[in-house]
Amino acid sequence: MPVKKIMACLGRGAALALSLALAACSQPVPPPEISGELRVGARNSPATYYIAPNGEPAGFEHDLIRAFSQSQNWSLDWTEKSRPEALFELLDSHHIHLAAAALPRAVVKDRHLIAGPVLFETPVHIVYRTSDKQPRSMADLSDKRLALIIGAGHTPILMRQKRKHPGLSWAALENVWPEELLAQLQAGKYDAVVINGMDFDPMRNVYPGLAVAFDIGDTQQIVWALPPRSSQALRNALARFVEQARKDGTIKRIYERYFGHVRKLDSGDILGILQRRPQRLPGLRQHFHEAQTLTGIDWRLLAAIGYQESQWNSMATSPTGVRGLMMLTGQTADRMGVSNRLDPRQSILGGARYLALMKDSLPARIPEPDRTWLALAAYNQGQGHMEDARRIAQARGGNPDNWVDVKEALPYLGRGTYSKVMRYGYARGGEALHFAENIRNYYDILLRLEPEFNPLINLGSSEDGLAAPG
Repeated sequence: MPVKKIMACLGRGAALALSLALAACSQPVPPPEISGELRVGARNSPATYYIAPNGEPAGFEHDLIRAFSQSQNWSLDWTEKSRPEALFELLDSHHIHLAAAALPRAVVKDRHLIAGPVLFETPVHIVYRTSDKQPRSMADLSDKRLALIIGAGHTPILMRQKRKHPGLSWAALENVWPEELLAQLQAGKYDAVVINGMDFDPMRNVYPGLAVAFDIGDTQQIVWALPPRSSQALRNALARFVEQARKDGTIKRIYERYFGHVRKLDSGDILGILQRRPQRLPGLRQHFHEAQTLTGIDWRLLAAIGYQESQWNSMATSPTGVRGLMMLTGQTADRMGVSNRLDPRQSILGGARYLALMKDSLPARIPEPDRTWLALAAYNQGQGHMEDARRIAQARGGNPDNWVDVKEALPYLGRGTYSKVMRYGYARGGEALHFAENIRNYYDILLRLEPEFNPLINLGSSEDGLAAPG
């Protein structure tokens, strides 16, 4: 056969193979009850799906979907998109079985999609700066700078309000996470913003200068979206699961994990550490001293972490599964050789080793005290998110080795603006900043009140449980 003819045949064969492959890609996914795989589209956001400090996926909707798939013995396949509109397109083409993006039921219905069972309800807040005069009603927002996030379901609410208040106008922001919206409000770009309660609650203590002025409209019902021709078996399974999860408390537990209020550091917190110090610290001092001997980290800094984490309560347990005085995750405890997280000595030594690991993971050129402050934020958010924050600091013209610049970059972990330089996706960077700065305050208090520990001088101290040399 002539060479040209052979090549032509090969070309037609390749084209056919390509067309078959494309056709296969465009075919609707089979129902999960047949394939054994649930395909989910999710938006990287605090309420839905993000990478937690331990490197694992997390988020309210992520955890609930995972529980649903496990109840059906289905595997999970995740597709992340930055915009709800992109998820709707995947549903329309039947490339996913459901979409999760903190979607209001009204938005799903407007798109002529199937709304799953209501997962929870959230109020719609008008949030303002407390340094300004508090608006009492929508009439007070006429001619004010108001902003909302596209796709959050707030536009129809404001359109109805505009009929009553013609002077009302707003900026509709795209590809913006809730934390970024609040940051812009705090910076003075807007006079008020529209935001769901589930998005504002975790940020209340990160932005203490912001508060709820009033609520508008009815509460929003948050649901998952399914394609119009989704299988009846999937819909029935989903309805049964949500009903059972509501009865057995699964939804409530997961909701509390992600939307509980963040504790403030205020005069009450300072009073708390002063009151608990003579009550709880004496029995723990020897363990903190041992941890300093092991790691070289000032025992008072380790004690400050312990207070921030558990208020020096060795039996502390959080809804997220972290436990003990230093509130270690199961994964971190295993990594640090801790067999019993509720044992105060093991917990303190494990936490000290983990902080030392975070310090050692940073570039050797970073000096103290920046090295320690960066490690504290990494202790809270994970090394991956800390590296993202350092990249953001550099992208903003700062020094990624300088805590002053990185602390300004940490809140940007919760904003879509810098997603291009964020390898690990969304994180509550404001919480890591809050965590590190709280510890610095507690550390300053303990520096003033507690003596330095020198292992050589205190070698024979009976306080540390060491026998004096004979």
